[in-house]
Amino acid sequence: MDDNQKKELFSKAFVKALAAQSGFRSAEPDVDDDSIDAIIRGRGYRTGIRNPQIDIQLKCTASNDGDDDFFKFRLPLKNYNDLRGEDVLCPRFLFVLVVPENCDEWLIHQPTSSIIKHCCYWYSLRNMPAVSNSSKVTLHIPRSQRLTSQSMLQLMDIANTREVA
Repeated sequence: MDDNQKKELFSKAFVKALAAQSGFRSAEPDVDDDSIDAIIRGRGYRTGIRNPQIDIQLKCTASNDGDDDFFKFRLPLKNYNDLRGEDVLCPRFLFVLVVPENCDEWLIHQPTSSIIKHCCYWYSLRNMPAVSNSSKVTLHIPRSQRLTSQSMLQLMDIANTREVA
């Protein structure tokens, strides 16, 4: 298996683990023709949407460009256009998992725990403008937008109340 396939599987496993920890169901669309790699669904909300859902585009990279405040990520134009806009039923988010270059360092196994290296960021492109780029768009993702079980709960709350992230 090549490194890109490993990254794809690792990012899917990471998001599924966070969804499980948060009490959400996760699924994968049969076909990824709309830049949606994963669907996360809540259940039993008492106000707002009863079963809110967020749609996710997953990316995994060993490039950790940027500075202390922002992570720079080059997103293919197709994904950028599919994820932006307000004309979708469920909120769409980009999740970018940053991993070390060497896949042997992605997971550190210890006698009583395992540690995932490095971290994942989330980003909403909902209000992003159309661009004239021909292949990729550089995003500046706030490093404060780390994907954790707590932030996943907050993203589902956004879907539940139809707010904007």
